[in-house]
Amino acid sequence: MTDLTYHVVDVFTDRPYAGNPLAVVLGADDLPTETLQAIAREFNLSETAFPMDDDEADYLLRIFTPETELPFAGHPSVGTAWLLASLGRIPRGRVTQRCGAGLLPLTVGEHEAELTGGTPSADVAKGVAATGLPWVFAECDDVAGASVSVAQRHEVAGTAGVVLYAWDAATRTSHARVFAFGAGVPEDPATGSAATAFGAWLAAKGYVPADGETTYTIKQGAEIGRPSTLHGTVVTRAGVAVECRVRGGVVPVATGTISA
Repeated sequence: MTDLTYHVVDVFTDRPYAGNPLAVVLGADDLPTETLQAIAREFNLSETAFPMDDDEADYLLRIFTPETELPFAGHPSVGTAWLLASLGRIPRGRVTQRCGAGLLPLTVGEHEAELTGGTPSADVAKGVAATGLPWVFAECDDVAGASVSVAQRHEVAGTAGVVLYAWDAATRTSHARVFAFGAGVPEDPATGSAATAFGAWLAAKGYVPADGETTYTIKQGAEIGRPSTLHGTVVTRAGVAVECRVRGGVVPVATGTISA
């Protein structure tokens, strides 16, 4: 057994005990997948992240829910990049992360980080959009009063889960709830991969200009006591999303060691 250092940070918030909590475990490069999964199950958060050395990128990131490994996720990417920079392990500014979705750029600031998702895609007929993980999007009037059963009616096999959202065109703000059934997370308080996919969805629905760069805001997590704010940007050409980014604050809340 060996002791590994871990940090817990809250992501997509400017204060502790809000946003989406993330455990980041350092020095786990040589551990087998089953041990990484067991550690994630021990933390029992939406995701646990394991940054590792990489020959091409600034680091490799492996991401686990309590049930499975994910190729890509937003709040672990944002939180890990910010933490590694705050520890002096990577520089602030532009960095590159390798994960299951490929090489992804991030920009790390003093209190936040911005992630560029993978190649955007959207299929309005199926209700699905993705930038690394596919999500189902369902627009509704009463997001706060929605239930898991409402989300389950929209579930599509092979997707990460369902995003119920109410869109305010005047303020370009979405009130969202995310049910990550495919990842074994009943309701997620702040979901970066869904936030980037939402940019592709907005473009496909014609909710943003056909050409140019449009910012939007997602409010999420209040219904489960973890209010979160995600700042999205979508770049469109001829009505199609070509780049989607998400930005948010990161706050450190705990550090310690875990045996592996």
